[in-house]
Amino acid sequence: MISRPNHRTRPADEWGTGSGPASESESASESEPESESEAESEADRAQLSLAAVEAGIGVLFILTVAAVFGLGLPATGATEAQLDAYAEDTATVLANEPPRHAGETRLAEVAQSPAALEREREGLDRRVDRILPANLLYRIETPHGSVGFEQPAGVAVGRAAVPTRNGTVSITVWYA
Repeated sequence: MISRPNHRTRPADEWGTGSGPASESESASESEPESESEAESEADRAQLSLAAVEAGIGVLFILTVAAVFGLGLPATGATEAQLDAYAEDTATVLANEPPRHAGETRLAEVAQSPAALEREREGLDRRVDRILPANLLYRIETPHGSVGFEQPAGVAVGRAAVPTRNGTVSITVWYA
């Protein structure tokens, strides 16, 4: 019978199981790096612990959330400008509405007399509630009285004034 070389077998010294100087030198070279560049490349492959990575991501997340809240708040002047815009818009709507009973406009009607203000107080209150957003409170002052809420001290307000034939009507709004 003819024997065929087996390609799957290797000599014993190639597997590191043989004895002799060849196998000892191979095992020694596998455990120690041959040059400084190999030692550096092994050091470059060092891994960061998972806890450190998670802590870094957590810190970045917290800083991002803090920055969004810090930068997302409008400046104080912007709040007052927005309130002024609400007051002006309310004054424009009321100044252009027709009167319910007598007068040139709805605001002129409520500024006519104390009796006219009392007659229109509830209707004016409902109308201003529909014009302004729910998070705003208001006060409308006429020469004969006022409609709305008492303004608290120390809050930012927006103001608008509308001159009528019977006197000036002023509108003040603030956040609830």
